[in-house]
Amino acid sequence: PILVSSELVLAERHKEHITMTELHKPSVNHSLQFTPRGFYNGSLFDTRPHRELYRRRKDLMGHTLIMSNVIQDNNVSKEHILNEDRLDLHNDAVAKACWVAARHCFEMLNASENHIFSYRWGYKVNGEWSGMINDIKTKKADLATNCITYKDRLEVVSFTDMVAPVHMRFIFRQPPLTYTANIFSLPFSTDVWVAMAICSAAATVMLFVTSMWEVKMERNPTQLDGSFSDALLLTMSAVAQQGCYIEPSRAPGRIVEWSLFTALMALYAAYSANIVVLLQAPSNSIRTLSQLASSKITLSANDVDYSRFVLNKYNDSLHVGIYKRVTPDGGTPNYYQIDKGVEKIRQGLFAFHSIVEPVYRRIEETFLETEKCDLSEVDFVNGFDGFIPVKKDSPYLEILRIPFKRIRESGIQNALTRRFLVSKPRCVNSMSTFSSVGLLDMRPVIIFMLYGIIFSVMIFLAEVV
Repeated sequence: PILVSSELVLAERHKEHITMTELHKPSVNHSLQFTPRGFYNGSLFDTRPHRELYRRRKDLMGHTLIMSNVIQDNNVSKEHILNEDRLDLHNDAVAKACWVAARHCFEMLNASENHIFSYRWGYKVNGEWSGMINDIKTKKADLATNCITYKDRLEVVSFTDMVAPVHMRFIFRQPPLTYTANIFSLPFSTDVWVAMAICSAAATVMLFVTSMWEVKMERNPTQLDGSFSDALLLTMSAVAQQGCYIEPSRAPGRIVEWSLFTALMALYAAYSANIVVLLQAPSNSIRTLSQLASSKITLSANDVDYSRFVLNKYNDSLHVGIYKRVTPDGGTPNYYQIDKGVEKIRQGLFAFHSIVEPVYRRIEETFLETEKCDLSEVDFVNGFDGFIPVKKDSPYLEILRIPFKRIRESGIQNALTRRFLVSKPRCVNSMSTFSSVGLLDMRPVIIFMLYGIIFSVMIFLAEVV
């Protein structure tokens, strides 16, 4: 058929005058359309009103274009898509936005619209295509909902333009700082720790010297006995801001003790204030896919078919490792409905892979403002935005491509995105909420106590022996 993408020109000779006429059909069932192209009478004259094929063929004269709409969240979305009522945007919001954009495109082309529904985006399994890609391949549909531009899909379709963003990513809350670092070493810089160690060592030596002098002058049960261990014990009591039943009895030793306790008291106050802040602080340590893979965060995915295809699509060790954590061999796969996945994200130490827009809409409704501030996302597919697919050899490919670009350039696409989709929630209040301290937060302290117990037992055994 001589459809809108054809360049058939009929030339008719009338003596020395040749007229040229373009022939095309808006569709197979339409009558043939004749459009003057130009004439030749010794010189060639082009009488086309526009050189661009789109501007000459953009009137499809009511021809029906069929769009395949992908429904994966809720069957009720079919009714909302056709009514364009912007209701129940928690489900299939991308498909709803794409349908409205396609309606605008059809109006620009003077085309009638029709629709079919599919429950898959379209993946190649055992050499056969499924979902909306198969609808386009088998000519059940002329175009379809936005989808990711995978290389193998280019065998069947060409992509026009993006009318609704489709981002597939892992969404999670950054783990607490205590999860990734020893916060008890963070309040002070290395230089401050070294200075404290040097000052404490110097104070110990000075207390040892003054205690030896005091013992020669007099003895009583509460004074230092002149040994290095007593001087060290008093210094450690000052470092830990704890009292000690022994103390210097003369002015030189008491001046050293007072100076040591006063200096360490100021440091202790600053240290305690910093610890309170660090206990509530997120780590911001996971920024890349490899960092996410090496973390101990639970990985999961939305319980829809595209998650199983997308996560299992790559062969490199990084992506395969992540897929095995989502779907462990011999274990229960970590697939959840969006509502449950969002709740687990809120609880922390949980990453959920999904199209981000419906997840963010639920986060806006269920998270506290302070819980939105440590949200992060990591791209798994490293892909671009989704684009509207059209059959590769479709005569309407270029005719559809330009209206979609105009819809985007004119701001209509941006308006539709704002109406149907939500972006990542903004952090409007970065103040942290107080939460109870758990064993994970106190792990370095507990380990330090265990080492102390072991060391004391070893010294006890050595003294007994």
